[in-house]
Amino acid sequence: MESTLKDIRDGASVLDLDPKATVGGGVEDLYGEDFATEDQLVTPWTVSVASGYSLLRDPRHNKGLAFNEKERDAHYLRGLLPPVLSTQELQERKLMNNIREYQVPLQKYMAMMDLQERNERLFYKLLIDNVEELLPVVYTPTVGEACQKYGSIFRRPQGLYISLKEKGKILEVLKNWPERRIQVIVVTDGERILGLGDLGCQVIVLGFISLNSLLV
Repeated sequence: MESTLKDIRDGASVLDLDPKATVGGGVEDLYGEDFATEDQLVTPWTVSVASGYSLLRDPRHNKGLAFNEKERDAHYLRGLLPPVLSTQELQERKLMNNIREYQVPLQKYMAMMDLQERNERLFYKLLIDNVEELLPVVYTPTVGEACQKYGSIFRRPQGLYISLKEKGKILEVLKNWPERRIQVIVVTDGERILGLGDLGCQVIVLGFISLNSLLV
């Protein structure tokens, strides 16, 4: 696998790689070109190939209109995207213009979170390239209001939940997490988020995960 990843980084196309060297799944580079798939363990007993319809709905690997012609063929995306190509740089400029149109910080926050659920690489590229402008949007002070109003902000649940029902089964629960390469783990009992008290288990995702992922 290490040699395969080296070939990928050196610019080898997915079409030129040994099919036995890669089994499924997704894009390694955060916001660069996508040339190949790699091993991606979804559960301890299955391997999934991220391609086609499922790839476009995987926020970690989706690039939207930034998929080039070769990538669209390699990942079975023909017909699932409009024919136009739009680089991530162009998408970034358009998104920043859209976000700046919002006058209410919470609206900017919701726009950023919506992007994160669709295209993580573009979300983090936007955040890295505009950190001074967007950090107050995805973190304090705006995130405090987002935490308090979380019940009115419908987002996809994130994270891993370990409750009293899982007593004696924690290892089994941890094995259900789909990622193998984990760099940061944020653990909370949800008791006191941002000094605002117990706001529920999802608030740690709102308040810290995006920022910690950016720092990594």
